[in-house]
Amino acid sequence: MRVDIVTKEYPPEIYGGAGVHATELVKALRAEGTEVQVRAFGAQRDEADTTSYGVPVELGSANGAIQTLGTDLEIVSDVAGADVVHSHTWYANFAGHLASLLHGIPHIVTAHSLEPLRPWKAEQLGGGYAVSSFIEKTAYEGAAAVVAVSEGMRQDILRSYPSLDPAKVRVIYNGIDTGSWHPVSDEAFLRAQGIDPARPSVVFVGRITRQKGLPYLLRAAEQLPPEVQLILCAGAPDTPQIMAEVQELVRGLQATRDGVVWIERLLPRDELCAILTAATTFVCPSVYEPLGIVNLEAMACGAAVVGTATGGIPEVVVDGVTGRLVPIEQVQDGTGTPVDPDRFVDDLARVLTEVVTDAETARAYGEAGRQRAVDAFSWSAIAQETSALYAEVAGAAR
Repeated sequence: MRVDIVTKEYPPEIYGGAGVHATELVKALRAEGTEVQVRAFGAQRDEADTTSYGVPVELGSANGAIQTLGTDLEIVSDVAGADVVHSHTWYANFAGHLASLLHGIPHIVTAHSLEPLRPWKAEQLGGGYAVSSFIEKTAYEGAAAVVAVSEGMRQDILRSYPSLDPAKVRVIYNGIDTGSWHPVSDEAFLRAQGIDPARPSVVFVGRITRQKGLPYLLRAAEQLPPEVQLILCAGAPDTPQIMAEVQELVRGLQATRDGVVWIERLLPRDELCAILTAATTFVCPSVYEPLGIVNLEAMACGAAVVGTATGGIPEVVVDGVTGRLVPIEQVQDGTGTPVDPDRFVDDLARVLTEVVTDAETARAYGEAGRQRAVDAFSWSAIAQETSALYAEVAGAAR
């Protein structure tokens, strides 16, 4: 069986969880003997059985969503000969959908996020958001199967697209390579970044986007004990507006307390492992998170995790065992906005303070988190589940 995987992100061009997922899934599928052709956006790569596709020259000045569709069209013909086409995110869904129609093969979509639950993307894409929403809806409704990366995500999919047959929506979790993500001790590196290894710390890692909830964390940080450091590994802002908001909040914190460290550059894995390993607690203040690979990365490095009780996070973080969950009541308009933002900020500050000031409990959470990552989220198991789904949809199409 030949499977063509279509993805916007693929090494070395990765900026989010969808790219990590596609990369690790391809590696695990190939290791078990599946023939995989990768069709990725971006610059040429030298990896075998991997082809890269750029934006057609004629669309160089077009809206970003239209450029995406142009790249998708470059991919469609090359999928000929595949038994299954598997796309990741709306950026790739159009290619997968058209390839399915053109070549008569089943299309599988993995849902890493949902456009109806990211209305703030209109700030970034303008009218392109209507285009991305149309593409996603069309692809999901036409797919042979839709993979949800958590049960919470599955429920979101069925609410967002009620015409879908629930039997077509399967849960296959994201995973973590616990051989690559593991505890790393490097105090010299930490000090070079302005981090004091002897002080307790709260670490955030993520893109600067509405869904990640960084402004709520920055407000909550005002209430943390003065000895606690706040380490922000945050970059790739969605819009200038949210970047300006974050910059203002960070400046305000730095004016009233020390130990606020902001690292904007994309860190290589070993450096990020060192920061996560040294963290007293990792924090995921997201208001929308289908699963949250970043939580698995932190757990694999032995960090306690404090996360919002939303989306797939409660399926990863076991409250009181591998970390703590922060309660949140959310507006049901697709934005994930807390009904009472001040209460959410206060609850986040309270739970963070409880964990970061109890080093022994935080250490126990981290040890349990590492073990859970190893036991429950291996890529080899995820590849086996995915291969079984490929065989099922290919067999049904014959």
